[in-house]
Amino acid sequence: MSKIKRGVSLYSFQEELFLGQLDVEDCIAFAASIGATGIELLPEQNMPSFPNVTDAEVAWWQETVAKHGCELTCYDMFLDTKRRKDRLMSDDEQVESIRRDLELCNRLGIRNMRILVFVRPDILARCVPYAEELDVHMGVEVHAPWHLEHAWILRTIDTADQLGTRHLGILPDMGIFMKHYPPAFRARFERQGARPEVAQFIVDQHEQKIMSEYTIYEVAVKMQGNKAEVAMAETLRHAPYANPKRLKEYAPYFRHIQAKFYEMNADATDPSIAYDEVIPVLAAAGWEGTLSSEYEGNRWIQDVMPVDSREQVRRQHAMFERLIGEQA
Repeated sequence: MSKIKRGVSLYSFQEELFLGQLDVEDCIAFAASIGATGIELLPEQNMPSFPNVTDAEVAWWQETVAKHGCELTCYDMFLDTKRRKDRLMSDDEQVESIRRDLELCNRLGIRNMRILVFVRPDILARCVPYAEELDVHMGVEVHAPWHLEHAWILRTIDTADQLGTRHLGILPDMGIFMKHYPPAFRARFERQGARPEVAQFIVDQHEQKIMSEYTIYEVAVKMQGNKAEVAMAETLRHAPYANPKRLKEYAPYFRHIQAKFYEMNADATDPSIAYDEVIPVLAAAGWEGTLSSEYEGNRWIQDVMPVDSREQVRRQHAMFERLIGEQA
């Protein structure tokens, strides 16, 4: 039986939460209804009283997820380094902010904390004693354009190895496995004025994995691209396709995955991100953790149609059930 579990980040429902069409418990109940019982939360977005969260509010979260047969699986931290106009946060202030998050994470009963990719490894090294005491794994988000073998990510892994700790590692975002250019991206740029032939050139360049800067130059300079066309070409900087096979090598360093996606087809397949390659590697590695849906397609379609995040998440989990089942 596969050890891969399924969950949802509440970030997936940002459109409906913002518009007041859903509340947090609605999202949790929906996740439970599709068997996605791991709930990833963003305290700054989902907890109005943050950072001064009361024991009563902590109890509400624990009782609510339990009522729906779910559990809290990951805490997404943020680090407001530009909180002041006159200076950046000092190192001591960064450590204190992360310590505060680790404590709330522990109070909520969560054992995984997503660390923003820009947090320096030496800052995290200072936080390791707190993480070990509170039993929280700090996973640095491997987010495009970074990838598993980027020097910055490897510095974090080296720091964890040097400290001999199991409470510091990484947390892959599946956006690093974008094999095909998202149709929703292309359609949005064409609505904004990109010519179909230029859009097709950009898609073809991505399909061939041509370096993004070359494509941007071709579109902006040689083709004299308009604003929408240049913007579309520039998205290639954040549309990498890393080799999913490398996940096996790094599996000991992560316990949670942000299952990024931008759209799902009606037949429950992803037109862009190579989940059909990723999940077999995770299964073969015996990886035990949660695939946590992170739907970010709302911003690409909200100008032309109502957003239905629940249907998109439902389709992704239908795909996960199939792919995980095939490995089992």
